[in-house]
Amino acid sequence: MKAIWNGAIGFGLVNIPVKIYSATETSKLDLDMLDKSDFSNIKFKRVNEKTGKEVKWTNIVKGYLMDDKYVVLEDEDYEAASPEKTKILSIEHFVKEAEVDSVYFETPYFLEPQKNGENAYRLLIKALQQTKMVGIGTFVLRDSEAIGMIRPYNDEVLVLNRLRFDQEIRDYKQLKIPAKKAPKPAELKMAKNLIEQLSEPFDPTFYKNTYSAELLKIIKKKAKGKTVKLKKSEPAKQGKVIDLMAQLKASLQSPKSKNAS
Repeated sequence: MKAIWNGAIGFGLVNIPVKIYSATETSKLDLDMLDKSDFSNIKFKRVNEKTGKEVKWTNIVKGYLMDDKYVVLEDEDYEAASPEKTKILSIEHFVKEAEVDSVYFETPYFLEPQKNGENAYRLLIKALQQTKMVGIGTFVLRDSEAIGMIRPYNDEVLVLNRLRFDQEIRDYKQLKIPAKKAPKPAELKMAKNLIEQLSEPFDPTFYKNTYSAELLKIIKKKAKGKTVKLKKSEPAKQGKVIDLMAQLKASLQSPKSKNAS
C-alpha cells in the first residue's frame, strides 16, 4: 500500500501525524479496449492540439482559462491557497454518525499513525467509540478541498471517509416524485411484516461481486473456443401495479422470506 497524503489530524491542541491510504480496490475485471478489425490494443496519447505531437508528462502543466488566456499554476500555488489544509485535517466538529446521510459519502481511506502519534491515535479511537461520535473537518487532497469524516473501524484503525459538499448534491425536484399520499393501513402493515421477515444483522461478506466471476467464466469458455449461450432473464415489469396487496402476500409466502423469518 502506498500513502497518498502525509500530514496530521488536528484534535483540539493535539496533532496526530498520519498517512492516508486508499481503503478500497476495484473488483471489476481489467478489460482492454481493442480495435474490432484486428484486436490491436487502443492507446491513448496526450497530444498538443496545435502540433498534433505527443506531449510527455514532464512537459504538462495545469492552467485556468480566464479572459481567453490561461493562467498556469505551479505546485507552490496549490499550497499557497490553503497551506494549513494541505498538511492538517483539523477536526472542526464532532457529530453523531447517523446524522450524516449516506448521499454525502464518497471514498474511504485508512489512516496510519506516524512515529510519536500512536498514543494519541489510540486515544482518539477509544474516545470516538465511547462517545459514539465522528470527527468532521476539511483538508486538501490532490489539489482539491474535501470534507473528511473520521471514525473508528474494527476497533483498531481510523477510517477517513471523504464526503461530498452540500452544493455537489443535485436537486431532485425535477424528478417525478409521487405525491405525499398515505398508504393503505393494511398494505403498510404487510410491508412492515415483510421487512421484519427479511431483517438480520448486516454482514458485508455476504455480498459478492458475482457478475465479474460469471463474466470470467464466459471469458475462459471463449478462450477454449466454446460457444456461450445467452441466459434469458425476465424483463422488468413496468406499468400500473394491479394488486399491491396480492404482491405483498405473495412476497411474504416466498421461500426467501420464510427462510429469513
